Formats: sequence, C-alpha cells, structure tokens
Amino acid sequence: MRERLHTVEVAVVGGGMAGLCAAVAAARRGCKVVLMQDRPVLGGNASSEVRMWICGAHGDNTRETGILEEILLENNYRNPTSNFSIWDSVLYEVARQEPNLTLLLNCSCTAAGMEGPRLAWVKGWQGSAETWHTVRAQVFADCSGDSILAPLSGAEVRRGREARSEFNEDIEPEQADARTMGLSCLFQVRETPAPKPFIPPRWAHVYASDADLPNRGHGFTGLSNFWWMELGGEADSIHDTEELRDELLKVAFGVWDHIKNHGEHGAANWELEWVSFVPGKRESRRYVGDHVLTQNDVRAEGRFDDVVAYGGWSMDDHHPGGIRWPGQPTLFHPAPSPYGIPYRCLYSRNVENLLCAGRNISCTHAAMSSTRVMATCALCGQAVGTAASLAVQHQTTPRGVGREHLRELQQALLDDDCYLPWQRRALPALSQPAELTASAGDPEPLRNGVDRPVGGNANAWAGTPGASWVQYRFACPTPVSQVRLVFDSDLNRRGKGACAQYGEKNCLSNYPLNQPPRTVPETLTRAFRVEALDDRGQWQCVFAAADNTQRLVRIPLNVTTGGIRLLPLSTWGAASARLFAFDVR
Repeated sequence: MRERLHTVEVAVVGGGMAGLCAAVAAARRGCKVVLMQDRPVLGGNASSEVRMWICGAHGDNTRETGILEEILLENNYRNPTSNFSIWDSVLYEVARQEPNLTLLLNCSCTAAGMEGPRLAWVKGWQGSAETWHTVRAQVFADCSGDSILAPLSGAEVRRGREARSEFNEDIEPEQADARTMGLSCLFQVRETPAPKPFIPPRWAHVYASDADLPNRGHGFTGLSNFWWMELGGEADSIHDTEELRDELLKVAFGVWDHIKNHGEHGAANWELEWVSFVPGKRESRRYVGDHVLTQNDVRAEGRFDDVVAYGGWSMDDHHPGGIRWPGQPTLFHPAPSPYGIPYRCLYSRNVENLLCAGRNISCTHAAMSSTRVMATCALCGQAVGTAASLAVQHQTTPRGVGREHLRELQQALLDDDCYLPWQRRALPALSQPAELTASAGDPEPLRNGVDRPVGGNANAWAGTPGASWVQYRFACPTPVSQVRLVFDSDLNRRGKGACAQYGEKNCLSNYPLNQPPRTVPETLTRAFRVEALDDRGQWQCVFAAADNTQRLVRIPLNVTTGGIRLLPLSTWGAASARLFAFDVR
C-alpha cells in the first residue's frame, strides 16, 4: 500500500455541488486546496450516478449565480444534448483545471486527527490506487452530506426531527424523533420510434394497478423523475444505505414494469435507459453552528447581518415512510424567496477550524427541508470556500472571520457574482468618481452595486449590438488593471421542449424524440470589444471576445488611459445587449 501526505491550507471533504464550489472558491483566492471525493465523479446528487436536477430558489430573478452559474452556462454551451458524460466532464474540468486544487477522486475519508479543539489532518483510502492519502490543513470544510468529519472530530451534530416546542416550529412533530427524509434511486427513460418491450427482473416489486401506488402520479415526461420512490426515513439513512439501495432497486424496476405492463400509460415506445445504483440522500447529520436556522428564521426572510447565501425553495418535508406511506409523499410548506442564510450556520461551534456546506449546515429539520436543495448548497459552498481563504489570509478561525472580516467576506462574494439579498456591492475606487456615459440610455445602474433585477428595478443598461457603447472617462491618464462585466444570462430562462413550462435545469429527467438542444441564453452578449483612450484621444482596442458564454467576465489589463469603453457587438439571439455591471479598477 502507498502512503501520500498533502500539506495544504484548505481541505474539503465531499465533492457534491457544495464541496466543488467550496474547493474552487478557496483555490481561486490563492489557497492550496485538496478536494477529497469518495466517488469517481463530482456533483453528488447532480452527477451521472444519481441524476437529480439542481433546484433552487423560486420566483423571478432568483436564479443562483457565482460559480454555479458559471458551471451551468458552460454546460449549456458544451452539452446541447444533455449528455451526462459531458455534464460530468464539465464538473471535472472546473476542479481539475484549477492550478491550486488537488483532486482526490475515489477517496473515502476514514480517519481524522485533532490537536486540541482543532482538526489537524484527515485520512482517506483511494481504493482504485491502493493509496492512503493524509491531508494536513489549516482549515477544513465538510461538504460530505453525511457530515463524516463530525464523528471523526467530535463536532456537535443534530439528527432527525426536533420537537415542535424546541424552536416553536409548527411543522415539526410534537415529540422529537430520529426520523429523516429518505433516499431515492431514480431512473431515466428514452422515447424510441417503435414499441419496446420491458421484462422486469424476477425480484422487482409488482404494482399491479394504480391503486398500488396511491398519491404517486407516475407521469414520465417533462420534469417527472420519480423522486417519490423513497425509503430510509424510518431507518438509519447512513448505516443502512446498502440495504435501502437493494430495496429501492426493487421499487424502481417495479414502477417501470407497472408503467409498461400494467395499464395504459402511453409508454409503448419508451424504454428504460438508466437506473441509479447509487441512492440519492436527502438528510442525515446536521452540524451545530453558532446559529441554528429554524422554520421561523426562514419565514421571516432570514434578514441576518451576516447573510452570505440565500434559499428560496419551499420547506419540502418528505414523509419518513417514503413509498410505504399511502398518503401524500411530501408537504410543501411555504417559504419566502429569497431568504437569507447566515454565516454562523456554516461552521462548527466546537471544532474551531471546521466549516460545513450542503445539506449538513446548522439548521433544524424543518429549515433543512428547504436549504437542502443543491443550488442553495452550492451558494453555501462558495461562501464556505471564500471564508476559508479569509481564515487562512488573516490567520484566524472561521468564527474569527465572522467577527472581524464579515464585510470583507460579503464583498468578496458579491464581487464573485453571488447575490446577497439586501446587500450592495461596493464599487471599486476607480469607478466611483469617473464620468460614466453611454451612446443611449442611462448607464448609472451599472454602478449601483446590484447585479440583477430586484423588485421593479432592472439595475441594467441595454444597448443595440454593434451600434451602442458605454464608457468611463477619467480626469487624467489613469492606470487600469481590470475590467469586470456582468452580462444578462436570463435568470428566468426556461427549459426546452416538454420542459418549457419549467425553469431550466442542468439535466433532463427523460429523453423524448426530437428534444430541442440546450443552448446558450439568447440574452448573453456573445461578442464585444473593450477600448482604451490613448494619449492622442483615439479609442484603441485592448480586448476582444468573439464567443463569450459567461455572465461574469473579468478582463485583466495593463494600460494607462483617459477612459475605458465597452462596445457590445452581438448577442446569442436577443435584440439588445443587457449589462448589469461595468467596473474598472
């Protein structure tokens, strides 16, 4: 057996959407990072192994941005057919191509060591390479979902449902219990030009009539993905996973057998293409931080001073009985969108250098039923990775970041295009006093510190591609090192084909014939030019883009100039080019 030692600044355990965003955020801010993931692919429940689409906040203009939006836009560009291998490669690329990030796939965290109240190291077994990896770090982030570092470090956790009286939560049971939401093994189907038979395995469950699946609508088109094929809430959702997987496979093959062979469901030309042998989990251990987010915090909009992320999914509380429960499989309790999530929920209160992000943050079962969805988890992950980098930079603890560097953390997130409700991005010193003009329209929203529509305010400037410009003029020749742009990626974009009634997801739940391709949002500016004013008063091109596919664009420059001008030249289809931010620094 081989032994390897990694000494880094930040160690992230768990490579789902939260862990991936945490590791990339810390690495991009200059930290040496190890990301330890126990599977061969990244993305967790969003990966090709589970295939749950990424959900997030409800409502207009609430789509999550930052690293998550960067990933989703790259997927739109590279993956027109919604191929899961390409999706996996997009997630793999964002980690593997980051120079400060060491990626350990197929590596399961099995041990940890403490030095007083601090984690000192974690150890993982990489079976594919017969290698033990020991990672020593200054700061750790547990994004493993099951909070594996809690039993290894002694970090305080919660599990199950709180009693209604503990936090005065009216959607909780009268008595506390260990019940959770369950696990699911999803499947996907594909439409073909001709009828296809299905012969179920002998061990599959038999659902002879619709009465055997009460309250389980089993449509298989659009965004129907059989999430209600769920078990484990009445068992141990961690230690019973293998047995639950076996039972869930019986359910999955049995449900498809029912659709194909028991009654008329319009599935003659559809065939089973894929079944997950890796259960997707919803709930297990949750860390206890300096604040425990509750149902009442969510309903009060989470207006915390230390907001670093937001949610907006309903409190979607699945019955612990899962498919064995004949009643409604879940209750959607209303939640405002957006509501703020405080930084104090993202670190352990008794292990002083341990952060957490994902479905395991510090919250009650009721609040977690909303915060657990993956877009929200990704935002928390980026906040955790950014906080970890500040802890390293300032040689402090995660708690110390919140006490002494909170404003810096919030501004770093805003600058990285993470929307924080009720917060404004501070303008660079160079942008504030400069003269901002445009060929037409009011450009002032470009420096109001809000980089998306909010309420009735567009917070944008729009120009005609190829005919409009917006520019800064300085009082004297001024060094400029960077231009930061935020283009319109259509935060309300819809799916294609049978999914057009829904917000766009990262993947499909099924594959109908003639499914329209995934595309770059039409609203994005495709081609643009940045010009600088030379000492003769002439505009000179200093940067040009022909096929931009991103919302947040940073352009490094090294010019001394009297002005900077942006000229949008084309979009991916929209008649006007919309811009939410134009910063010079």
